[in-house]
Amino acid sequence: QVQLVESGGGLVRAGTSLRLSCVASGRSFSGNPMAWFRQAPGKEREFVAYVAWTDSVTDYADSVKGRFTIERDGAKNTLYLQMNSLKPEDTGVYFCAGTSRWSASRTVQAYEYWGQGTQVTVSS
Repeated sequence: QVQLVESGGGLVRAGTSLRLSCVASGRSFSGNPMAWFRQAPGKEREFVAYVAWTDSVTDYADSVKGRFTIERDGAKNTLYLQMNSLKPEDTGVYFCAGTSRWSASRTVQAYEYWGQGTQVTVSS
């Protein structure tokens, strides 16, 4: 059984940083894309960042580019999201996602494995 478990969320002030982690078990995602999405109250789940089948290829939503960094540790089967210069609009539940497919995508439908989410709240 494949499981993705996120951690690292919390309540922080604007301008500070958080580092989210997502530990995968049940299969290795090395060589497969993984991504972070987020969902604010009353809004649809939106793409934040992905790492492609090769760790050298990443993509970010415009709203987080330059502030967030996605990284993967294949040996630990763990995905990270370093979030700097946080803003109140970054508030939401952050989800880790993985896929057995080859190609990375910004769409929710492209990922078949999901974590339960971790809450990030940024106060002004």
